[in-house]
Amino acid sequence: PAPLVESGGGSVQSGGSLRLSCAASGYQCMAWFKEREGVASIDSGGTTRYADGVKGRFTITQDKSANRLILEMSSLKPEDTATYYCAADIYPCTGYLQPVLYTYWGQGTRVTVSS
Repeated sequence: PAPLVESGGGSVQSGGSLRLSCAASGYQCMAWFKEREGVASIDSGGTTRYADGVKGRFTITQDKSANRLILEMSSLKPEDTATYYCAADIYPCTGYLQPVLYTYWGQGTRVTVSS
């Protein structure tokens, strides 16, 4: 599969929004991690899972036409500040938000939320 390449990080104030994007194709299970902490995952059937701390604020989607994995982040808090990584695997999802189960990782994109 093609390498994972993230984009869309940046600096926002608390309460703001950001949209992260990851070029990803050829994978069956994909996810976003905050450092090594699982944030959200999506499988090939479109089933999503979220960490408790982001439910209702973050949305993970897959744009299959553009081969991109998207993370819409809203109501951002200073504690959301971190480097976010796109991760994927060619096998069906099993552990969803467990980093050890993902083989492929992007280079990361930095998100900074100021109070």
